[in-house]
Amino acid sequence: MGKVNLDALIPREDFEIQENPNPGKKKETISIEDIKLKSFFFINLRKPDFQRETNEWDEKKVADFIKSFIEGDLIPAIILWRSSSGYLFIIDGSHRLSSLAAWVNDDYGDGKISKMFYDGIIPDEQIKIAEKTRKLVNSIVGSYSDFELALTHPDKVRPDIVKNAKNLAALAIQLQWVEGDASKAESSFFKINQQAAPINQTELTLLKTRRKPNSIAARAIIRSGKGHKYWSKFAEDKQREIQKLATEINEILFEPKLVTPIKTLDIPIGGKRYSAQTLPLILDFINISNNITQSTDLEDDIKGDETIKFLKETLKIARLINSNHPSSLGLHPVVYFYSKDGRHKPALFYGVVKFVIDLKKKKKLKEFIKVRTGIEKILWNYDYLIQQINRKYRSAIKSYPYISDFLF
Repeated sequence: MGKVNLDALIPREDFEIQENPNPGKKKETISIEDIKLKSFFFINLRKPDFQRETNEWDEKKVADFIKSFIEGDLIPAIILWRSSSGYLFIIDGSHRLSSLAAWVNDDYGDGKISKMFYDGIIPDEQIKIAEKTRKLVNSIVGSYSDFELALTHPDKVRPDIVKNAKNLAALAIQLQWVEGDASKAESSFFKINQQAAPINQTELTLLKTRRKPNSIAARAIIRSGKGHKYWSKFAEDKQREIQKLATEINEILFEPKLVTPIKTLDIPIGGKRYSAQTLPLILDFINISNNITQSTDLEDDIKGDETIKFLKETLKIARLINSNHPSSLGLHPVVYFYSKDGRHKPALFYGVVKFVIDLKKKKKLKEFIKVRTGIEKILWNYDYLIQQINRKYRSAIKSYPYISDFLF
């Protein structure tokens, strides 16, 4: 099953918004009316700007949750924090709220809200999963438009929808509120999310270092500069440059789309565009390209210059490995980045990146080109030599975060 991308439904905002406090009694529950696109509640809902993408649930989990809500099952409370600006930040429960919002607004990652969020460019894979989710939800629950129709023309819809539609107005989800300032809210977020569904090491690092240039660059690359713009506070010209650089890097890494089982030699150097390994691969690629290790003390990027610098250096290496750029070595993915059974090997990717950087630094690129044919024949015929090469660079790349998770 694919993961349903509901990230567009609830926008992100910076926790650190300071305005005059607006105290008052807070809601204790929310109903289906509160989740409609133009409701006062929904309009003011926000995810923290460091929140990971709302794309962890597959279509069955989304459909089952909507069904549970419709049937009045017990649902864990949604935890919110109200900022001084009046925004309602979701501390815990973004997948639950987003799933209901997807149903009510008929947007499972391919609707009007998502198209606006991704500037009209939605990957085919995301569209297919959205359509599959919609079909499943409509089958076991019914569309929200049918629920509305059931109130005025019950003869036009299924009997189960008519029955559930009558109960919908009485259903609600419990709310809990975090009291305190932004630091308290952020602390609560990490504590709650690590207990419920632990955040992987890469995501945790990106969340906590969200203003560092390598983190901003990684977020830009993974979505080709689309989606939530973590670089939106930079000047317009720098935002455009970040998006342009990120788009080219993404294309070099992940075009053409990887389809398994592999039936063609035309495959991407970075593996699948959206998988558990994608974000670690991008972040570590940036770090290796810019000689960033765990001991490197990076400052927050305030103006965007450092992010652009990181992206430019990463692009140079990406172009050098395999691209249409005149500098490209044209290292074939099948030879350098995949196992004989067709699996993308991040450890090989890291080793080759480090190898290419070393060649460039030592001005040995021309020498490599002269002997590469023989090297590639050996690599192709003897798997154990690939592991020998990887071992050579294992010690060199161990200092980069998270690479050790994917080493042979």
